[in-house]
Amino acid sequence: MSKQKVNAELNRGFNYMQAKGEVKFPYYVGIHSLMGIATREDRVCVLNILGGESRTVTPVSHAYSGGNVVCGTMPGRSGEFMKTPVGNIPVYNNVLEAMDAGHRFNVAVVYVPPSGVRDSVIEAVRVNPELKKVIILTEKVPVSHSRMIRQYCQQRGVDVFGANCLGVADAHQHVRLGGALGGSAPEESLVPGSVAIFSNSGNFTTTIATYLLTAGWGTTVSLSSGKDVYIHFAAPEFTHAFHNDYRTQAAVMYIEPGGYYEHDLQFDKPVVACVVGRWKAKLTRSCGHAGAIAGSGDDAEAKERWFMKKFGVDALYTLENPVCSAKGAVVTNISLIPQALTEVMAKHGIKPDFPPRGNLELKPWFGNNQGLELPSALSPPLVQAIAPYDDQIKLLSRQVGTIFPRQTMKDCSGASRMDPKTQVSRIHNLSILDASTRTFEENLVLSLIREYPDATGRSLANVALNAYVNQSGTVGLAAADAARAAGNSPNTVLAAAVALVGPREAAAAKQTITVLLDLFVQSGLEDPASTGFDFSAQLETAVAQEPIRAALLSDKVGKRGKIMFQGIDARGAGSVFINFLRAFAERTGGKIRDDVLLGAICCHLGWVPLLRKRLSVTTVKNLPWHFRVYSTLVGSTVSAEHQDEKSYRGVDLGELASSWSFTETAFLSLFGHRPADQELFSFSVLLGLIITNGPGTISAQGAKGAVSADGPEVPDRIQINKGYIGFLTHTGYAHGGNGYEAIQFLVERFRNSGLEDPANPSHGLDLEGMALAYAKEYGGYKKKAKAEGDLNYEKIPCINHPVFKDKDVNYDPREVFVGELFEKRNDYNIFQDFYHKLVHALHKAGVSKKVYCVNVDAVIAVLLLKMLWKSFSKGEISDGVMETAAFTTFLFGRMMGSAAEIDDHTNRGRNMDTRTVASQCSYAG
Repeated sequence: MSKQKVNAELNRGFNYMQAKGEVKFPYYVGIHSLMGIATREDRVCVLNILGGESRTVTPVSHAYSGGNVVCGTMPGRSGEFMKTPVGNIPVYNNVLEAMDAGHRFNVAVVYVPPSGVRDSVIEAVRVNPELKKVIILTEKVPVSHSRMIRQYCQQRGVDVFGANCLGVADAHQHVRLGGALGGSAPEESLVPGSVAIFSNSGNFTTTIATYLLTAGWGTTVSLSSGKDVYIHFAAPEFTHAFHNDYRTQAAVMYIEPGGYYEHDLQFDKPVVACVVGRWKAKLTRSCGHAGAIAGSGDDAEAKERWFMKKFGVDALYTLENPVCSAKGAVVTNISLIPQALTEVMAKHGIKPDFPPRGNLELKPWFGNNQGLELPSALSPPLVQAIAPYDDQIKLLSRQVGTIFPRQTMKDCSGASRMDPKTQVSRIHNLSILDASTRTFEENLVLSLIREYPDATGRSLANVALNAYVNQSGTVGLAAADAARAAGNSPNTVLAAAVALVGPREAAAAKQTITVLLDLFVQSGLEDPASTGFDFSAQLETAVAQEPIRAALLSDKVGKRGKIMFQGIDARGAGSVFINFLRAFAERTGGKIRDDVLLGAICCHLGWVPLLRKRLSVTTVKNLPWHFRVYSTLVGSTVSAEHQDEKSYRGVDLGELASSWSFTETAFLSLFGHRPADQELFSFSVLLGLIITNGPGTISAQGAKGAVSADGPEVPDRIQINKGYIGFLTHTGYAHGGNGYEAIQFLVERFRNSGLEDPANPSHGLDLEGMALAYAKEYGGYKKKAKAEGDLNYEKIPCINHPVFKDKDVNYDPREVFVGELFEKRNDYNIFQDFYHKLVHALHKAGVSKKVYCVNVDAVIAVLLLKMLWKSFSKGEISDGVMETAAFTTFLFGRMMGSAAEIDDHTNRGRNMDTRTVASQCSYAG
């Protein structure tokens, strides 16, 4: 359209409004039709043109608009140029210098930082009498500065857009002024049509234009108003210009809370209003747009009512209830805009501008259902991505496993956390209460692969862990026995053994995983338990390569290898990787090395989560090392006199691998016999409850610190066994061994009671009487101690809790959960019953003002004492043995949480990130 015709149309609209007496603004408005918002005749000067945002946006706007930017300013950069596809744009120190160089322009686009916007705008208007439009993209311009800009521009007859906007665009005239409307390819979304867009959101301006295309609607003008506290060219000015644009038959308005700009609007043409932000009603400070804070009566729901009244509708437009009138519709989701507009326009007999282009269906380029069976509505088909993303996605699909972003992991974990309200900890987002209902071996695997193994995986894990539990003849067991003989605590004893499970011990198994990944990762294998999988191609490749033969084969099968093959067969644990190794050995005439079989089992366990990108390759390759440490920790609790080359604690090694769970083996290690069903369940619950208390615990900090010191940014340097040593050295009699205090307390209460079976509810003891007698005794002791000024008097272990203390009768929900769990199994525990009687007796005796809770630590004590009581009461074990059992049980449980922290910190942490900066340290001299 020629300049003359544009001016004629603008004058026609303005004269029409004058004739109707409808030009009623009590302030200056220079644009009376949307046709004047962005024209081909506009010439632009960009302030702060070489700034970060302008550098990418301005060249696109300049090229799209046919070269409408005549110059730019940037203090100190005079003489430079901005390169664009249609020629260079000269840069000057300031606007006056640009004008002295002969440049003429009527639009200033402002990218200046907030504090400088006011002075920049006023300078540009002052020195350039031809300036008629100012477009401010800067966010959070001070309100006082906006008022000054408004006042000055009103006096000089200048229209201001923004602030905090993305500019304006006219699809018919192929012009974009200011920001990034339409992105880097504006012609794709700014398609000529009959709908104008007014939006408080810059990005949604483009999104709405794109959505309209799917219903066949193009645009005339797209106006991003901005949503700073002060909006200059706002809804009233837009509506006035909208009515006077003969091209525009309807408008879409995207409205956020805050301000009364829309309150008195009256429309002569159809409008669809999308009002958003109900969630912002309770905000007291800005979240995103500074102006989107509701004051009195201008929240989202109020604005919905404003527009419904204007349109004569009594409800929002939804898919279920598509309420609209010829005047318009109100929606709260932008996806409804195209459909609502089409229905509103149909009431006027107006059809869309052109056939629909595309649709709003989800078109995923890649997907991962994480192995879940989802309904079709939640699992849309994948489509090929557009270039160049298609090639990038192909490369991404070849990436094995995930790569976690690295960050400082001091007091931070991606593996564990504790809810400060419930005090319930979680491991890989699973509550330890739920984990306590699973077996030891299942939780050991969970701690590393972030999910529980299936039945086959569980069988394979039991085979591997039991095959390596026997430590007979190892230097690690010798070191552990020497540490025991020297009088060390259980954690120190086990640390001596773990120190000798160095990187060379797991090297062959790690190499096996590398080989199997190279062979199978692009093979299409999804489930390693699918024993019918055809691995003939992988077998031919392996047989032909000498390095693979050297990595996997030996001249004989070791003792552990025989035991593992025996266990795998006995349990019927089918695995593609195990079958592959057998076929490989048969083809080559060699024998599979012991550690190679361990590597294959670990590869099986990690395969599915690795393909789903839940694990890193580093995690899977380190699995054998963790497994070796697991077995060593459990096996080294048993002295050399109770294990030999054929048996462990009197049980044949082949039998262990073939039919024992690792939970049973751990129980055997501590208590010397295979557990009965009730004992096995209690032991599993006990270990599950101990897994973690979050990354802030001393034991977790020890594990994380050990990894941090090695430098996780080079994962191959991490000494996994040293991470466990860090955990072990950060446990002790106060953290780990303190569980014995409650056992000792209970022993003193029941030592001479004649109790035979703590699981028998018909025990014949007067628990209430025992509890009340002790409560009175303790009350007297406490009163006497306070009278003597002794504030360090002994506390009763495992009662009360700093969180669960404010009710008349208090409960620790973790203890309640476990109590109900055993009650459902009709599994009685006299010691837990006594604790409940005791907290009520303390209140009855006046020792406590409220009924204390029995905390979760009591559960650990009562479960363990119940298992040990018969042997203890018969004199078969001493107090010292019981203390060691309590401490070691804690170590068994907590090593699972520590394993998760070691792996997590290896994958996410930064070098030396657990250190405390000097400024946060203090001197106690």
